[in-house]
Amino acid sequence: MANILICDDDKEIVEAIEIYLLQEGYQIYKAYDGEQAIEVLKQEDIQLLIIDIMMPKLDGIHATLKIREYSSIPIIILSAKSEDADKILGLNIGADDYVTKPFNPLELVARVKSHLRRYTSLGNLNTENNALFVVGGLCMNDDTKEVTVDGEAVRLTPIEYNILLLLVKNQGRVFSINQIYESIWNEDAIGADNTVAVHIRHIREKIEINPKEPRYLKVVWGVGYKIEKQ
Repeated sequence: MANILICDDDKEIVEAIEIYLLQEGYQIYKAYDGEQAIEVLKQEDIQLLIIDIMMPKLDGIHATLKIREYSSIPIIILSAKSEDADKILGLNIGADDYVTKPFNPLELVARVKSHLRRYTSLGNLNTENNALFVVGGLCMNDDTKEVTVDGEAVRLTPIEYNILLLLVKNQGRVFSINQIYESIWNEDAIGADNTVAVHIRHIREKIEINPKEPRYLKVVWGVGYKIEKQ
């Protein structure tokens, strides 16, 4: 069973989460600030991290940023409703999900299970299956043409799928509108701007939590679009 690290400066919250996860058979590790969480991650084989945003010494946002420098484990952020901006920032820098306080423990357990399934069944297969492409919580299986974001299925049109696949296969590379159009439509890009822009907007609406602050599909102003490396 998976090893899970719970990090929150409120020990009662940590203990409450621990009770529910122990019932599912998980091995639990605990930390009470970001620095402690990073130390545990360095010493133990952790498969998932649950971390609060507001903590002393090192908060959840900066801890997530440091962890993403060397680890791709699923990270679930705990946040109060007043911390929406920090919550979105956390997702943009690499967290996989968030749960708003006060939360239903059963919902948190369900999210933990979902992310662990994705991490073990998709993330670890990425080096073995050439048809599987994983970028953070975004997964594309080019054999089955299935797309999921944080374990949830996403329905794309064939054109949207092909655009996203082009960018995901070449994550980090910027494609101009003309390059996207010519690659997908296989014809000269005459008047392609609006056509590509509309499809990009639709893709963002389907794969991004906040399309106005995209985590995956980024615009490089004056140049084109890219899938951010994660």
